[in-house]
Amino acid sequence: MAQQLHLSVADQSPVRQGGTAAQALRETVALAEAVEKFGYERFWVAEHHNLPGFAGTSPEIVVGQIAARTQHIRVGSGGVMLSHYSALKVAEIFRVLESFYPGRIDLGLGRAPGSDQRTAVALSYPGQPRDIRYYPEQVDDLRAYLADDLPPDHRFADVHAGPTAGTTPEVWLLGSGIDSALIAAERSLPFSYAYFFGMGVQHGPAIVESYRRHFRPSESLAEPKVNVTVQALCAETEEEAHYLSASRNLVRLNIIRGRRQGVSTPEEAHAYPYSADELAYLEQYRRANVDGDPQQVKEQLEHLAEVFQTTDLGVVTICYDFSKRVRSYELIAEACGLPAPGSQRVETPAASPGGG
Repeated sequence: MAQQLHLSVADQSPVRQGGTAAQALRETVALAEAVEKFGYERFWVAEHHNLPGFAGTSPEIVVGQIAARTQHIRVGSGGVMLSHYSALKVAEIFRVLESFYPGRIDLGLGRAPGSDQRTAVALSYPGQPRDIRYYPEQVDDLRAYLADDLPPDHRFADVHAGPTAGTTPEVWLLGSGIDSALIAAERSLPFSYAYFFGMGVQHGPAIVESYRRHFRPSESLAEPKVNVTVQALCAETEEEAHYLSASRNLVRLNIIRGRRQGVSTPEEAHAYPYSADELAYLEQYRRANVDGDPQQVKEQLEHLAEVFQTTDLGVVTICYDFSKRVRSYELIAEACGLPAPGSQRVETPAASPGGG
């Protein structure tokens, strides 16, 4: 018998064509309110820059908005792209969040720029982009600032990240490659594997196993802790799920092709004149996604849980219609038997189109 899955949400605040980033951000908050009622355990928001299809440029602000509108679900970043920022400033931001919402804040960290290289330069200007080789040192400094425990010989040993009283956020490392997995293992940190990136996922089990094998127990975390986050779309029928998923697939193709546009309608996505190369790429991409009716999605999630030896799974869902997105999470929660504190349908925010 399959073990009970523990599900969370990673949301990228997708912007539909004809919609606005403001609508997308409001929908992210409304989605968090919904999935808390469905029994999801965490809600993480992403960081992207100069991508008009995604509105989440400042996860720390969105985290605060969500935590203020929810009661018990953990809320965090999935993740803050630490290479752009000062470890001290990130520590202070998340200590403030933890002060408002003690015991509910997660700080997920990523190495990727969350943007193209030119945008990464703009984020650092008039300074220079940080060498990614300093990322492990930044992680160490950030954790020390959070714990108010910089080594005595540290150059900033007399600097304290405020506010200093109370609990600290739970730090996760996010990634899709072996480097992030090993950094997490060596520092006794939880690791979230980005299966939802959709490419190279055949290496995922080996990457996660390497994390477990090299994990160094500590007082803060005695055993490896693994989350695997996947793209999933659930509908009442398999046909509807595949119909709706065409919008998400075209989003992925547009990103790869460098096209600056939001989420298309399913009709537009199905009518798009795909080249043979594009169809081949999308066929490979689709194989990494979990789409279908409730029983199919449940079985696929349970299979991934078995492959990765974890019951902690995150779900990313992108489609044009917000109400279909909410319904997908609801169907998955019901199929997987999440112990919801109470379930009610959440409507599309009034200002948002495409919610019918």
